[in-house]
Amino acid sequence: MNRQEKAQIIEQLHEKASRASIAIVTDFKGLTVEEMTNLRAKCYEAGVDYQVVKNTLARLALQDTDHGGLSEHLKENCAVALGYDDPVALAKTLADYGKGNKKFSMRFGSLEGKFLDTDGVKELATMPSKPELLSSVLGTMQAVPRNFVCLFANIERKFLYALTAIKDQKEAA
Repeated sequence: MNRQEKAQIIEQLHEKASRASIAIVTDFKGLTVEEMTNLRAKCYEAGVDYQVVKNTLARLALQDTDHGGLSEHLKENCAVALGYDDPVALAKTLADYGKGNKKFSMRFGSLEGKFLDTDGVKELATMPSKPELLSSVLGTMQAVPRNFVCLFANIERKFLYALTAIKDQKEAA
């Protein structure tokens, strides 16, 4: 690989890392080409960029980004997964793949500039995703007006029952 190709890889990875809200470094030692292709396909479906890159190039590319703190931890063979919208989606995708393949592991990550160790990344994978959280908040917000309407509907209903009982009582007399 010549100097120009390396510069292009650094520039592309730097641009992606600048946009990413989360970066997770993984170990892929022992994975076959078919397993790596399967992992990349799952990452693509989740809207994640997964790239195997040399450590020196990754260190240069991650400088001056939120994920610059990862540079000092890059050792041995590793790949970088970058997520843009939902950080939990990236962690869940990698954790699900790791359950099915024991050779694959997540090493560490960076969430909006904060370093996450392996346990932190795994804990992030257990959290509900962004759509699940939004639906939960929406359900909570809708519960208050719905309960308020039901309360007044019950008051009207009881008043109507009382009027009907008085009418029935007067008709019987």
